[in-house]
Amino acid sequence: MLLRINPDKPNYSEITTVVNCLRDGGVVIYPTDTVYGIGCDIYKQRAVERVCKIKGINPEKANFSFICSDLSHLADFTKPISTATFKLMKKALPGPFKFILEANNNVPKLFSSKKKTVGIRIPDNTICLEIVKQLGNPIMSTSVHDDDEIIEYTTDPELIYEKYKDKVDIVIAGGYGNNEASTIVDCSDGDVAVVRQGMGIIEDYL
Repeated sequence: MLLRINPDKPNYSEITTVVNCLRDGGVVIYPTDTVYGIGCDIYKQRAVERVCKIKGINPEKANFSFICSDLSHLADFTKPISTATFKLMKKALPGPFKFILEANNNVPKLFSSKKKTVGIRIPDNTICLEIVKQLGNPIMSTSVHDDDEIIEYTTDPELIYEKYKDKVDIVIAGGYGNNEASTIVDCSDGDVAVVRQGMGIIEDYL
């Protein structure tokens, strides 16, 4: 299903359609402030396994992000963070960053069997933030990659739909995506280390 949603003013009923799909264990493709993402409800194990199959990756080795709607989700999934890290996240988010933090025992086992960290994203994108707010818990996220070696990410939702329509339940057409991923910032040991430089410049917030 290709679902067109206005990126500036998402329609409540359209967001509800996506949320109901996620609650039923569905897999969706949605826009973020960087590239389009494939995701599902973090508590739906079969849906997580479906995403892993689509991407051809082992769930235990995957580096998925949790898309949150605000920083209030932090305590649910991470160990206490330093005041400096919290202030940095508060300044930088919503934005094109993925923060790697120490995970607590509430992170679903499928995500933490081999790792003790979790990636947190709060994208500056109204559609995915509204989905998470209405769902009531984070959704997992992994980037939609392109098969082309030069164009790393597919930006056109129509092309994404053609490629994934038989693999996912909903593809949201919410405008063109970017072709640069988020910047990954590792704060799991208290320091600030850029693991991957992407759209965001974390130094601007230090």
